Amino acid sequence: MSKPPDEIFIEWRGRERFQVTWDRQLELHQLRREGKIGDRLVLVEHEPVITLGKRGDSANLVVSKAELMHRGVDFHAIERGGDITYHGPGQLVCYLVVDLRQRELSVRGFISLIEQSVIKTLGHYSIEAKTIPRLTGVWVGQTKLAAIGIAIKGGVSFHGLALNITTDLAYYDMIVPCGIKAKQVGSISSLLGKTVDYSEVRQLLEQNITRALLGID
Repeated sequence: MSKPPDEIFIEWRGRERFQVTWDRQLELHQLRREGKIGDRLVLVEHEPVITLGKRGDSANLVVSKAELMHRGVDFHAIERGGDITYHGPGQLVCYLVVDLRQRELSVRGFISLIEQSVIKTLGHYSIEAKTIPRLTGVWVGQTKLAAIGIAIKGGVSFHGLALNITTDLAYYDMIVPCGIKAKQVGSISSLLGKTVDYSEVRQLLEQNITRALLGID
């Protein structure tokens, strides 16, 4: 097996609708499988959208599609793991197009790498985050700050994580987030009681994921 390249390519797309990013991600995933590009992180701040994973329960959408349309929220059923989640302004979404076999990563090891990168990022703000057994994502107490859902085809990952920074949490009232009824969703700003700089969080998370993938402590 060839040595993985010592570079991760970063693509920051700014504010963008989900469909546009989804199409771009699928394009990159195919190119990575063909060996035409290296591993890539695609970061974006989506316009309001709800996505349902391939094993998700549509009953976890608790409003009608008509209500979503009225509120300007898109809806997509997609191929990632996990259940239902919300993406929108104030949230950082990171799609990881990574050749797991070349980096000698198991799926569980890859998810753990993502979780630990988020935990390290939150630690910069003195937030003591953790993982919970059998519940993918990153938590502070019983409050979820980051959702993770990935897909793997041909040994290459796509989809990834969503971290709430200054997200309007009222949008989560439209769903049962990740299909988990007994817990709540939060953001960095809601925990700290103040607004944090979105760009700073993005740069920290980008750096932490990149370093983890490259095996740099």
